[in-house]
Amino acid sequence: MSNDFTFTITSTGFDEHYQPADNTRITTNFANLARGAHRRQNLRNALTMINNRFNALAQWDNPNGDRYSVELDIISVDINIAGTGHSFPTIEVLKTTIVDSLTRQRIAGIVGNNFSSYVRDYDFSVLLQRHNKQRAAFSIPDNFGELHGKLFQRFVNSEAYQQHFHKLPVICLSVSDNKIYRRTENQHPVLGVEYLQSESSLTEQYFKKMGLQNRYFMPPDSVAPLAFYFFGDLLNDFNNLELISTIATMETFQRIYRPEIYNANAVAGKLYKPNLKNQDHSITQIVYDRAERSRLAIEQGRFAEEHFIKPHQAILQQWSLR
Repeated sequence: MSNDFTFTITSTGFDEHYQPADNTRITTNFANLARGAHRRQNLRNALTMINNRFNALAQWDNPNGDRYSVELDIISVDINIAGTGHSFPTIEVLKTTIVDSLTRQRIAGIVGNNFSSYVRDYDFSVLLQRHNKQRAAFSIPDNFGELHGKLFQRFVNSEAYQQHFHKLPVICLSVSDNKIYRRTENQHPVLGVEYLQSESSLTEQYFKKMGLQNRYFMPPDSVAPLAFYFFGDLLNDFNNLELISTIATMETFQRIYRPEIYNANAVAGKLYKPNLKNQDHSITQIVYDRAERSRLAIEQGRFAEEHFIKPHQAILQQWSLR
């Protein structure tokens, strides 16, 4: 059954003119910015923040701090189930391209960065909540994340992925606000100082089923570590400009969406516990409705259940347990 699933990849430029497609998850970071009366200013400000952060980190041979800019493309992935004539929007990630104004080169960055998935919405906002509704103590359903993990690995190993991208993905997320992180002596010139997590989080376990390892680094002049999820060797499989493109992009999103952590006025110490109730932080000039995002995650999880999980339940269960 090697051809039971195939994938279709489309690419959409993310700039100040971007408007979300009908099948884009509207809880996705970049889609949130492109809504409402301030959408164009939101997008312009976010892109400026990304470029400024990139140049601050790529400071060699860059005396004016304006040598580089980052172009972003939204990579949308539809899954096609053989014999059904049905496709479903499964994953959206971002691809970075670095533009060097000095050499006039366009340099491939990293694919991944942000990670958006309807099936993950279903797992966390529908299945997990339903499982724990009548339970006194929190627990995780059997085989939680198995289907999503195998779908993701199938995509990364697919002919479609290999035709479009020359390196494996790197996902960059916020740290968990219910874990403690300890600073180590390990330091990378771009990724910064490494932190270790006190115990495994549910997100970490979920991404492990996707085949991804994780490490936590606080880049230079950042105030909190970022969580990096990757295949292989993060520090040696990617060059400095590639890593900077991910840091600049995802730290910008986190400063907008998690200002209590990533725009805090105090830098993470040797022992660090992220706090989403931290009042000592700055707000970016970008409009964002976090409460609406949480509500929409539930709606989109139900959409995945209705249009993907239930209609194909038999084949998906059979395949995910193999």
